[in-house]
Amino acid sequence: MTTGSSHTSRPTADGGGISTFKGQERALRAGRLGTGGLLLSVLAATAPLMVVAGVMPTTFAVMGIVGQPLLFVALGAVLVLFGVGYAEMSRHVHNAGAFYAYISRGLGGTAGASAALVALVAYNALQVGIYGLFGFEVSNLLTTYADVTVAWWIPALAAVAVVGALGWLKIDVNARVLGVLLVVEVALVVIFDVAAVADPAREGLSLHAFNPDTLGGAGIGTALCFCIAAFLGFEQAPVYAEETSRPHILVPRVMFLAVAGVAVFFAFSSWALTVAAGPSAIVGAARKESAGLLFALTESRLGTTFTDVLHVLFVTGMFAAMLSFHNVVARYAFAMGREGLLPAAFGRTSTASGAPATGSLSQTAVSLVVVAAFALLDDGPAGDPTAPVLHLFTWFGNVGALGVIVLMAAACLSVIVFFARRGAVAAQAWRLVTSALAGLALLVIAVYTVKDFDILVGVGPDSSLSVVLPGIIGLALVAGLVQGAVLRSRRPRAHARIGLGNEAFQLEKAAEAASKECLPGDGAGPALRTGDGAGPVPPPVTRE
Repeated sequence: MTTGSSHTSRPTADGGGISTFKGQERALRAGRLGTGGLLLSVLAATAPLMVVAGVMPTTFAVMGIVGQPLLFVALGAVLVLFGVGYAEMSRHVHNAGAFYAYISRGLGGTAGASAALVALVAYNALQVGIYGLFGFEVSNLLTTYADVTVAWWIPALAAVAVVGALGWLKIDVNARVLGVLLVVEVALVVIFDVAAVADPAREGLSLHAFNPDTLGGAGIGTALCFCIAAFLGFEQAPVYAEETSRPHILVPRVMFLAVAGVAVFFAFSSWALTVAAGPSAIVGAARKESAGLLFALTESRLGTTFTDVLHVLFVTGMFAAMLSFHNVVARYAFAMGREGLLPAAFGRTSTASGAPATGSLSQTAVSLVVVAAFALLDDGPAGDPTAPVLHLFTWFGNVGALGVIVLMAAACLSVIVFFARRGAVAAQAWRLVTSALAGLALLVIAVYTVKDFDILVGVGPDSSLSVVLPGIIGLALVAGLVQGAVLRSRRPRAHARIGLGNEAFQLEKAAEAASKECLPGDGAGPALRTGDGAGPVPPPVTRE
């Protein structure tokens, strides 16, 4: 795939070099992001402070496993293995559809259609889920510091509006907003980490949390589910490929920087929590303090003012994650609209900013409807902190995480098939091996996620939610397969374009231009036409 820089979609003078993703109505605006902007956009979705203050204490408390730092190291290794093949695919495929584009290139258009719908549902769920926790935390801050009682859904809906407005802006503007929030957030967590190491509990700078013996017990599978959710975001780098100047270089670079950085940061920060509380006391402290663990440990070392600032940054970190996921959902919707998996309106960009405007607007509408629905179920005067606020966060967050894990496992298989079909098994052998190993590990995590979904969402084993919620991903998967099969039967050309993105569009335009040159009257003979006489037929699109 070439990546020309012209602002019109036409062949070059020598008949080659067709621009595949720049400068026309079905393209995102290229050249907006460099390494820094892309890295910040990706890392913002990991919400470092939300993970350290929320996910880590929950994992300690619910699973009772001290060796959480070691889990982050192990998962980092698995995701690096995943990234080897995934990054190589990014050199061959530049498409805002990312996961589903890769899967369709390897496993076919029908599988790609299924992956597209799973991705759309999963990332929507991840983004919308955070609004519940965001609204609850802002409501608490207003009560604590301004003595104002506000229902949780009011700040949640306000956030929906602000995120929606930012989603219409240029992606580089979004990257600056995300960058500022992320840098400050990470800096405060690092300050806590240093303070914890400088002032450890009575057990001192113990490395017990890195002992493999700490990973024993029945909760290890579920703990993996909790911890892998903390990494979600690094896999989004290919979504922005069409908006970078050198996607074949920047996307792989950013993915590996993100995985390595997240693994080291979270392993160190979770270890700092065990040092601050003491390895023997961390589980009990997490069960007592819950999401307040980080703030309790911070206040005793860095004072009330620092802790207050940390509370505020906890909220802004969630906002950054919401904006990051919003951008991803909008681009998936754009890619699907461009390829006929959603109405064509989704496949257009804003003339002012180059952003996928319709996809952004639809994601805002979905968020508005879901938050409003949960607000109507809340009969508390200022918002019940457990129903439905935290339900919105835990239910949708785990549904989204399951969807992304399934997509990553499918992408591993797709990498293997893609290069095998190209006759590149020998040349890509080590990448195929790493993809196979990562795929098996991700399948195991997906199985544990479904098996222990009742624990993840805090319901009893007999609750219907333990079946209904993961069933959302299963339903999306099946519905996507059906859509792909119908397209293959009724609209084979649209089916053939799935995953090819702007490349297919450009090739078809070039073919149409060539066909017009052969119309009767120029001595070149009659042009081929469709059965209904609608016009010249471009050659069928083939996959790599």
